[in-house]
Amino acid sequence: MNLSTLFLIIVAGTVVAYFLGHRRSFAVAKPVGGVRNLATLPSYYASMMGLWALVPALMVVLLWSVLDSAIIDSLVKSTMPSEAKQLDDDSFGLIYNQVENVAVGIGSIDALGREYEPAVERLRNLNALSDKAMPILTIVVLLLGAALGFKGIKATHNARYAVERAFNIFLFVCSSIAIFTTFGIVASVLFESINFFQKVPFFDFVFGTHWSPQIAIRADQAGASGSFGVIPLIAGTLLISVIALSIAVPVGLMSAIYLSEYATTRARGIIKPALEVLAGVPTVVYGFFAALTVAPAVRRVGDSLRDWGANNGIDWLANLAVSSESALAAGMVMGVMIIPFVSSISDDVINAVPQSLRDGSFGLGATQSETIKRVIFPAALPGIVGGILLAASRAIGETMIVVMAAGLAANLTINPLEAVTTVTVQIVTLLVGDQEFDSAKTLAAFALGLFLFVITLCLNVIALKVVKRYREQYD
Repeated sequence: MNLSTLFLIIVAGTVVAYFLGHRRSFAVAKPVGGVRNLATLPSYYASMMGLWALVPALMVVLLWSVLDSAIIDSLVKSTMPSEAKQLDDDSFGLIYNQVENVAVGIGSIDALGREYEPAVERLRNLNALSDKAMPILTIVVLLLGAALGFKGIKATHNARYAVERAFNIFLFVCSSIAIFTTFGIVASVLFESINFFQKVPFFDFVFGTHWSPQIAIRADQAGASGSFGVIPLIAGTLLISVIALSIAVPVGLMSAIYLSEYATTRARGIIKPALEVLAGVPTVVYGFFAALTVAPAVRRVGDSLRDWGANNGIDWLANLAVSSESALAAGMVMGVMIIPFVSSISDDVINAVPQSLRDGSFGLGATQSETIKRVIFPAALPGIVGGILLAASRAIGETMIVVMAAGLAANLTINPLEAVTTVTVQIVTLLVGDQEFDSAKTLAAFALGLFLFVITLCLNVIALKVVKRYREQYD
């Protein structure tokens, strides 16, 4: 029996237990004068019985799934030939994988060796026993748990506390998943970054101005040492993000002010959904638009300005060089992409400002424009900052648009007309292809991830300080 079928059985058994518990609570209530004389509502008794059936059964499935393979492996390995046990771990693992393949019908025992036949037979028997035993044990535990829950339904027993405690534990586990996931991500990135910094000096990485992570296979090849200066990547990331935010923040914020304060209901019903459609467009579509439309347009405008400067004797325009892949093209398209993040959140927080603040401002003689600038905007600033921070994080983490419109060249420049690359693009590039996992080139991706994590953490701290300051002022 596969796990999906077993889970369906568990869910069905839980539902049945719930309804049986509900009926049992009414049966218990009759001798004591009705439901009003029970210690709690019938739904709590039914929930208690359902939990008694559900939780132990799920625990059995979970423990069996975790321990089953380890126990079977240890039992099978004890029957392996002595010469196999003397092999190193990698060779023994290869032989054991062949035993597993023969056990499921892949390959033949003659090719593996007749001396491994006892191990193959034992593995088959243990797998067959496990496949039969787990569903039976799970169903038995489910029935026993339901029986205990059924027995616990008494008029004097307040099942509400047990049920609420169980749900509190469930909610605590759910809320802890995000925390543990964050710790796991940080730990995995941190440990691999430490391995990287054992190969590449920390200060060379942080303050280096040249990024060329190519590591040669042989020592006599060019570029065997590589260069891992992160400054060009940080500069490219910040350059494209600043261009994107310089477009998204004014447009998104002005759109939000218009929609919340000036637009009619009909105009708002048309404009707001049209803006939010931008958030649903795949980034690869934005990338195609940037590469096929915006980047060539930027190049044509640059060439026109250069020709005009040459004809009119303006040297700096005559020497203007526009790359076919530029930070400006990527930043412009990325700015359009993140407009909904700013406009939607800003619109929501502006609408959440109490009407009493508006009425008080109007009562003092302020115009609508003055009310927006001096009352509504400062009161909504914490939420607006949150929207801008979300847009900034989206811009920093974008990859597809940068690859298609800005290129892969790690140039240290602040010229938006040149090709640049970002941290996220290089992370993807480093992890693509066949290469050793413990090489400096591969481990550099984790170091870049850690560096990007630190940058976004600093942005969050700054935003929280701004939010806290104005929240205290307007609470």
